Amino acid sequence: MRGALKSSLRRLLARTGYDIVRSVNNRGGVDDFLPFEATMRAARSAGLSVGDYLDEVMNGTPGATQSTIDELRALGVFAASPETVLEIGPGSGRYLERTLKECSPGRYEIYETAAPWADYLVDTFKVVAQPTSGSSLAPTPDGSVDLVQAHKVFNTVTFLSASRYFFEMARVVRPGGRIVFDVMTERCLEPAAMRAWAEKGGVGHDSYPAAMPRQACVDLFASLGCRLEADFPAPMGFASTEVLVFGKGA
Repeated sequence: MRGALKSSLRRLLARTGYDIVRSVNNRGGVDDFLPFEATMRAARSAGLSVGDYLDEVMNGTPGATQSTIDELRALGVFAASPETVLEIGPGSGRYLERTLKECSPGRYEIYETAAPWADYLVDTFKVVAQPTSGSSLAPTPDGSVDLVQAHKVFNTVTFLSASRYFFEMARVVRPGGRIVFDVMTERCLEPAAMRAWAEKGGVGHDSYPAAMPRQACVDLFASLGCRLEADFPAPMGFASTEVLVFGKGA
């Protein structure tokens, strides 16, 4: 998928006189396959916001981000008016921006490994960028966050990185708070989807997408005092992921 995304971006940029180059201020993460400057120029050239550009042009699924936010709203995730929100891997900020339209937290923390994107989000949305190792939320105190979320992150990292984040998410969320994230479970991997990934997933990125057993997630969070409240599919290009919503017991 990263290879396919990068190829699509390169083709679009070629028509506008630009090309993909590696960022000179990059700690990894999303900037490896969505270079900040090139992506911003391409979005402006297309006359779209960054979020809409990623949905409509790169992923070919207009409205995909908003559909997830709409589902979360319907489930009451934003109804409690979370005072503190933490997002892992916000990247371009497409979910962050829409979350801020749904609620007005007094503090919004992000853990983003791509420095250009993190700087852009801090400047644009006045969020707090925490130092990150790529698997820990160490700067955030125990039980201090009302809503912890990650979108289109855990299908891009290794099993161990995702697992370490799971423990951290359960640690930082307060009793009564919620944890929201999507993973590529077995429900997303019917034969047709597996064939599509095998044929269209991009050469040279065989570690992506990363699958995660659904029951393993449910059982782990249950052991950490977090109950599965809801689940729903979310589009991801030509396939899907599964969004899981957990509530931590009071």
